[in-house]
Amino acid sequence: MHAFDVLGDPVRRRILELLADGEQTSGAVTEVIQAEFGISQPAVSQHLRVLRDSGFASVRPEGTRRLYAVEPGPLREVDEWLERFRGFWSQRLDALATELARGKRARRSAGET
Repeated sequence: MHAFDVLGDPVRRRILELLADGEQTSGAVTEVIQAEFGISQPAVSQHLRVLRDSGFASVRPEGTRRLYAVEPGPLREVDEWLERFRGFWSQRLDALATELARGKRARRSAGET
């Protein structure tokens, strides 16, 4: 499965957001996802499996619990792919910063006179 197929699903993106905060039990992930998306525990398990099988998440057993964590490799690959497009929004953000600075200077000048 291609990285953007994995990340194209809002449930999987939300699971990755949860895991980005640190290792989570499958139960904790399921509880949040069920509350936010209203899907069943088996459906959440399927999303976790897709993340695991595609390399975006890892799982390790701890007693009777299963702990999930983000795996950075596939995210680095996505970041590298996006690199060629960064210029499109970086230039706009630079222009915005320039305009904000001009506005601050204008307000200071208006206040001083």
